[in-house]
Amino acid sequence: MHAARVSAFPPILGARPRVLILGSLPGVASLRAGEYYAHPRNQFWPIMRALFDIPAAAPYGRRVAALCAAGVCVWDVLAEATRPGSGDADIVCATARAHDIGGLLRRQRSIGLIAFNGGTARRLYARFVAPTISPDRRAALRLVTLPSTSPAHASLPPAEKLRRWRAALGPVSPVTASSR
Repeated sequence: MHAARVSAFPPILGARPRVLILGSLPGVASLRAGEYYAHPRNQFWPIMRALFDIPAAAPYGRRVAALCAAGVCVWDVLAEATRPGSGDADIVCATARAHDIGGLLRRQRSIGLIAFNGGTARRLYARFVAPTISPDRRAALRLVTLPSTSPAHASLPPAEKLRRWRAALGPVSPVTASSR
């Protein structure tokens, strides 16, 4: 398979996010659709439905708005890299360029939890992003690595993935006027 240069999306970002969910890099189905987690067997949107009452079948714009209202930001660690296909294991790290997540965390002090959608996102964050974050900001963050929602990560059934995501994120109540 031919390796292609993959460019990621801008973040899903509301006014006052409390949770930042980081993936690694969009897969082929997501790139074609221009949407985060567009593969029909990816468990991301079903998990968001269960955690935040976001209809998985709703139009993408409505799902994005609901995530923002729930205080959830979604982004990928990498802004671009070379990779054949969709597999995280195939990302050519020597070609990778990370998003400015450190800048996002400086601007969005409301983010207190970073949830990694899979181990690759956590490793890429440690390599490319963590060194750019000040020690005091790092100390204020809780980091949690969750099972990947990707259909390629089939070693866990969807119910177990949901259980682990629920345990880590719990219900994140929508941002209200009193919490601003």
